[in-house]
Amino acid sequence: MAKVLVIDDDRSLGRALRLGLQAGGHDVILTTTGESGLSQTALAQPDVVVLDIGLPDLNGLEVCRRIREWSEVPIIILSATATENQKVTALNGGANDYVTKPFSMAELEARIRVVVRTRPPEAEPSDGPLLVRGDLELDLVHHDARRAGQILSLTAKEFEVLAFLARHAGRTCTHQMILSNVWGAGYGDEAHYVHAYVHRLRHKLDDESGQLLVTVSGVGYVLRVDPE
Repeated sequence: MAKVLVIDDDRSLGRALRLGLQAGGHDVILTTTGESGLSQTALAQPDVVVLDIGLPDLNGLEVCRRIREWSEVPIIILSATATENQKVTALNGGANDYVTKPFSMAELEARIRVVVRTRPPEAEPSDGPLLVRGDLELDLVHHDARRAGQILSLTAKEFEVLAFLARHAGRTCTHQMILSNVWGAGYGDEAHYVHAYVHRLRHKLDDESGQLLVTVSGVGYVLRVDPE
């Protein structure tokens, strides 16, 4: 049976899910906010995450996207909305399945079995929720960044750009790669967005000379782990 993390602020539904899934032999962890769900995903290492879209702090789609920054754990979205557009958005955002409320426990258990059974093996070892690149440390759960132990005050988008470069440290990341992964698939020609954010990051990282975030002229940027 699976270890299931349920992230849903509907306490009545949460209790029903806990009882129903436990009756099916599953180990259930229940939390009610997006932030606590992100933390529990990192700490508890569940086999599957059952995630409601309508959370009190973070939208469930944002939680899904942030989990996908560092984990391939299967994610099943719960939603009262059955529109095709939202389903497509959720699946494109990293969800493995989408269940519309109301649903039966038998249906949810079946979907859990499918996503756990079909989960692909990791292609390579994952860094997990903490990225360490030289003196740079990024907490992907809480979006905290430090350099040489000093806290960096980054906006959400600045953090995402830096995290993408850090995940691919030592490799050239093109403008288009950064745009599509940070801003979304609809972006590709707005290289000036990337230039602006890298400029801000260099200022905050005390890297005005570009020794850490190195420019590959006309192509993109590379995060050099051990700047000369």
